[in-house]
Amino acid sequence: MTVLILGIILFLCTHMIRIVAPGFRHAMVQKLGENGWKGVHGLAGIVSLVVLVLGWQQAPVVNLWFPPTGMTHLTLTLMLFAMISLVAGLLPAGHIATKAKHPMVLSVKIWALAHLLSNGDLASVLLFGSFLAWGVIMRIALKRRQRAGEVTLRPFVSAKWDFIAVLLGAVVYGLFVWKLHLLLFGVAPLPM
Repeated sequence: MTVLILGIILFLCTHMIRIVAPGFRHAMVQKLGENGWKGVHGLAGIVSLVVLVLGWQQAPVVNLWFPPTGMTHLTLTLMLFAMISLVAGLLPAGHIATKAKHPMVLSVKIWALAHLLSNGDLASVLLFGSFLAWGVIMRIALKRRQRAGEVTLRPFVSAKWDFIAVLLGAVVYGLFVWKLHLLLFGVAPLPM
């Protein structure tokens, strides 16, 4: 469990540098340049993700509670919205992106909540609870930075991007339900 906790801390700290240590980020950009900092930050993110995955694989199963069977269906439903939101965050802004304001952060919050609902083991509660807390903290920080003029929201481009986000999000969702979740994480989202 120690490696999982270390991975969670490393991953979330790497992704909260701008919030908790904006001066450090600024100093590193001055020292390494924007691209150099992005490279170091990206490498740190990959390393922390590897530690997180290794910790997840090694974590003992300690059940805290047993979710009702129906929670799996709710998780599957919520994950469709998470995938659509994720894709909307990667495309030019349509209504989904402009209304959500920060669709990628929203997708992480939906993903974490959905997985908390259907997983009652300690490792899941630690992992998904941490990511849900990160999403809430990140949204609050982005809202503050927006008010301070540090962050501008993407302007609406076209509703066609909503259609594309829904279509691509549904395709990615279908691939995860079909095989990708099992291949990547060793867990089938639908009981066989």
